[in-house]
Amino acid sequence: MNKPAVVFLGFVVAIGAVSAGGAWYTGKQLEPVLQTAIQNANKELQTSMAGVDGTLALELVSLDRGVFSSTAHYRLKGQGSVFGEDNPNPELLFVDHIEHGPLPFSRLVTLKWLPVMATSHYELEKNPTTEKWFAASKDVSPLKGVANIGYSRSVNGNIELLPLEFKDDTSSVSFSGANLDFDSSAEGQKVKADGFMNSLKVAAVDANGAPFEAELAGLTVASNLEKSSFGFYTGQNTVELTNTKLTFGPQKAVLTLKGFEQKDSTQAKDNNLAGRVDYKIDEIGYQGKPVGSAAMAVSMKNVDIPAMLVLTKLYQDKMQPVQAAAAAGQPVPELQLTEAEQTLAEANVNQVLAAKPQLAVENLSLKTTHGESKFNLVVDLAKPTSMELPPVELGKQMVALLDANLTLSKPMISDVAALQAQVGGVTDPKAIEQQSQMAAEMVSSMAVGTQMATLVGTDVVSKLHYANNEVTFNGQKMTVEQFISFVMSKVGAVSGAQ
Repeated sequence: MNKPAVVFLGFVVAIGAVSAGGAWYTGKQLEPVLQTAIQNANKELQTSMAGVDGTLALELVSLDRGVFSSTAHYRLKGQGSVFGEDNPNPELLFVDHIEHGPLPFSRLVTLKWLPVMATSHYELEKNPTTEKWFAASKDVSPLKGVANIGYSRSVNGNIELLPLEFKDDTSSVSFSGANLDFDSSAEGQKVKADGFMNSLKVAAVDANGAPFEAELAGLTVASNLEKSSFGFYTGQNTVELTNTKLTFGPQKAVLTLKGFEQKDSTQAKDNNLAGRVDYKIDEIGYQGKPVGSAAMAVSMKNVDIPAMLVLTKLYQDKMQPVQAAAAAGQPVPELQLTEAEQTLAEANVNQVLAAKPQLAVENLSLKTTHGESKFNLVVDLAKPTSMELPPVELGKQMVALLDANLTLSKPMISDVAALQAQVGGVTDPKAIEQQSQMAAEMVSSMAVGTQMATLVGTDVVSKLHYANNEVTFNGQKMTVEQFISFVMSKVGAVSGAQ
């Protein structure tokens, strides 16, 4: 045997010895690792199910341990009205074929030689809860995946949803399948995920016999998250959808969306939370005719996390019996706070306001062929001297700043009105033009005539600013009381005219 062959043989023998020894060690250590993972999973499930009438719990049913591999069975049990009347106690069963480390065979053959504690190959098993799901996937497991568990307790792998086809007398589903890759540090402190779905088509008939169809194509999701010291995740999420088509109603109206995107981000610093979410749609269509594009951006900052967590839990605890009664078809109980709960709520509301939170609609817009309308709003809140103040005085102290701007484009209004006329069956171009112009002029005349807006070029503009107990509305300065009286008088005039 030549020298290179001897060296290579020695390398193979060494790999085999290390792998066998590591596999034995991993087999001995596997069960406590699994139990710890299940405990952590149940904590996350409990958090995610807070505020609803239902629970989810994961348990290890069995573990058949071997030297080089083991087989585990898990059960995910659900209970509560949130799962519906037809199946109030669903169960999902999973089988997990676990290759022991440090060098599982499936990784060796794919030239992945980085040592791991174990490689898990799991899939959903058939039972009464999932038998229809299995039937739709031609009796193969519709959900499966791989997870590589590192010695640092990090986990990376893939989740796969197989294609489905289902049809009965009133509904049908056609699903291309989906894949999600994930990478998690120890105990899920940092999580990254990327997923893709090619298409999903759903058709159904509602209780009134009206058809509904939804077609989604080109779904992409991506997340980069880190668990905060408060136990929830912060970071970035992105959802993109290439095409959406919705068909609904007795007349089978068709709404299409192209280029939908949602991006959100959150950050926690000390006790304060900040976040932002942006939406955009590149093309909106209705009944085969173009409408335009749309965008929205909403943000918040200076939100006191401990106080918000207390208020959120109080709300969830109070909503759970309401949801349970609604699901059971029983009378919904009134939301009532005990004296202790009232005191707790007031204290934490004051704590939230003391942090001077800001809420903003940074952009809400609709753009058509000939114009664009926009709205934005910023509200800064503050802690009042007392919650027992009269409503107007309480509002003056609680709102430190309010700035709102609305711009309605008359050409955009005309575009929308023209589309409504065409959808309504009007075909004469002159009639369509006349209706669209009348709609734009009517909105403009009403807004300007009531002094609720001004006309700037072809835009109907309304501006409201409040700070330091003073209101500036469309350039006119007034007190809060004068502004309320002004608005009420205009509303009364419009109501009387109608």
